[in-house]
Amino acid sequence: MFGKKVVVDMINRSAENEADRRVFLRQAGLAGLGVVGATALSGAGSQKAAAAPRAGGPSDSAILNFALNLEYLEAEFYLHAYYGWGVPSASTSGKGARGGVTGGHKVPFKSKSVAQYAREIAEDELNHVEFLRTALGSAAVSRPKIDLKASFTAAARAAGLINSHQTFDPFANENNFLLAAFLFEDVGVTAYKGAAPLIDNPDYLEAAAGILAVEAYHAGIVRTSLYAKGLYAQVQKLSNARDSLDGKSDDDRGVGNRKRGNLVPADKNSIVYSRTPGAVLNIVYLNPKSVTKGGFFPAGVNGEVNTSAGTA
Repeated sequence: MFGKKVVVDMINRSAENEADRRVFLRQAGLAGLGVVGATALSGAGSQKAAAAPRAGGPSDSAILNFALNLEYLEAEFYLHAYYGWGVPSASTSGKGARGGVTGGHKVPFKSKSVAQYAREIAEDELNHVEFLRTALGSAAVSRPKIDLKASFTAAARAAGLINSHQTFDPFANENNFLLAAFLFEDVGVTAYKGAAPLIDNPDYLEAAAGILAVEAYHAGIVRTSLYAKGLYAQVQKLSNARDSLDGKSDDDRGVGNRKRGNLVPADKNSIVYSRTPGAVLNIVYLNPKSVTKGGFFPAGVNGEVNTSAGTA
């Protein structure tokens, strides 16, 4: 996927010391980098992960770790939905407190197509977790505590999909699964779009752009499936609830109505919306205030970027 120059640059920027870089090489099977790899190892002993942040902003590693938290969440959701299990334990360790996952089970899919969507997206999200962990090396954060049960009920109640006495199980059937997936997918696209200007390393930026494109494909699949099932009203309620959390701007869209679809959420120039990391955390914490935990991350996310924007 990446050439020697890209891999070497990632090693230099991501591993915190020479020992970490050597471990990275062994684990990634890159011992054959030869002279290029040896030069990188010998000349980068004092470099830190992602070097210096831009003008007082978060470093590249902080941004990638923020993304890793979101990828953990998506991977756990989709893996449980299709396979009935989550991210392998060996891929959940790192910096910060490692948390468990509450909720999640196999979805009794009725449509072969939706089941295949779930399988492919689950594998993509796990690959994203593995890629970011490898790119970050010893700087990677561990999987934080994740809630796939009470969080969805809270979101569904806030959106008016259910009343205050009901619960929402995103794994109960494929319609619930698609509605739950909708909560994540558009946010993932706007999160990577919003984070792009914060990334200094061009190789990291290219990788982030690649992940953004995959997340956009996922969002398109989910939105198209919801539209085909005629779940316009339910999606609009979720969109409105999500939009109420991340500030006053109207940068969220449903999938349209019976007369006209809106499968590609974009501004008047047909450019995808952006969300800052703080606004993304407002959504996943299910709180419009400035907080450090809640919703899908009951104990917060791991890493330097961990506080929501406070849009209320």
